[in-house]
Amino acid sequence: MSLVELARYESRVEADLARLTLERDGYDAVLFDSEMHGFLGVGWLFPVRLMVLAAEADEARAILKEDGLLPPG
Repeated sequence: MSLVELARYESRVEADLARLTLERDGYDAVLFDSEMHGFLGVGWLFPVRLMVLAAEADEARAILKEDGLLPPG
């Protein structure tokens, strides 16, 4: 199974909240680029990417939207 990018966050905290929300509901999620984001310290320059399994992307997006954790765009 392949991973797809579900969302980009300018804050590691927001990305972690979204990841934990998905994991709470039984979905696997992982953050990409979180260490570079922390190193550079500029969210708009190097956002944290939330990745999920391609087969679960639609359901995961709906959960984040419902909980107000899906960034605009």
